Amino acid sequence: MILIVGAKGMLGQDLMALFGPGARGVDLEDIDITSLESVQKVLFTIRPRVVINAAAYTDVDGCETNQELAMQVNGEGVAHLAMATSEIDAKLVQVSTDYVFDGGKGSPYLEDEPTAPLSVYGESKLAGEMNARFNPDHLIVRTQWLYGINGKNFVETMLRLATEKRELAVVDDQIGSPTWTVDLALAIKALVEKDCRGIYHAANAGFCSWNEFASAIFAESGLDITVNPMSTKDLGRPAPRPLYSTLDCGKLTRDTGFQPQPWREALKHYLKLRRL
Repeated sequence: MILIVGAKGMLGQDLMALFGPGARGVDLEDIDITSLESVQKVLFTIRPRVVINAAAYTDVDGCETNQELAMQVNGEGVAHLAMATSEIDAKLVQVSTDYVFDGGKGSPYLEDEPTAPLSVYGESKLAGEMNARFNPDHLIVRTQWLYGINGKNFVETMLRLATEKRELAVVDDQIGSPTWTVDLALAIKALVEKDCRGIYHAANAGFCSWNEFASAIFAESGLDITVNPMSTKDLGRPAPRPLYSTLDCGKLTRDTGFQPQPWREALKHYLKLRRL
């Protein structure tokens, strides 16, 4: 049986739907990953063979002012899961992020390249990666720019703003791969079924800027919205962002045979699904 921690989140709900009867989900009302006692109580009772941790403190700017909470959830919480899963001989799957890189390479990142997070969020997620190693049977899946039906995300924000404005400014100097949570869930399933270990990158194929992503959202939705360019510096967010954090997902495909679809195709499927 597969246990999904953070089952009510955007990714968690897609994982639950994908794994079906073979999965059981827990969330905040069932487990507190910042407490080793809580984690042990749940895992020792359920005794799953695989634990997928889709729980995280993902407010990138909020992490800058809540450093302790970020480390407790994204770092220490993973240590608790790693220790408990190791004790019951279960695999730990930890979902991580492109924010562990500084974005200065200028080409897609491979799994074994040096990490250098720029933000507290990135530091806390890197701590989670390191702590996942307390369980030798660990799988770390880095992803980026997530959106899905079951949560707040960039696509929904853009579509909401389109009802209020005819012209928007969106940053054009951050480059990455928009990733549908359904495709990420499929990648995780493929990795689990092949019993893969170590670090893998999983994101939809291709890359773009946030500005290009916004333009594609409006174009695919049949909306005539002007999207003007702006720089990350002009946006003035509290947390620094990596400017080029595209992930090379070749290892995922080589080891599982699963190839994520192009980001724009995924966006089309998402927009069609949300209209149903």
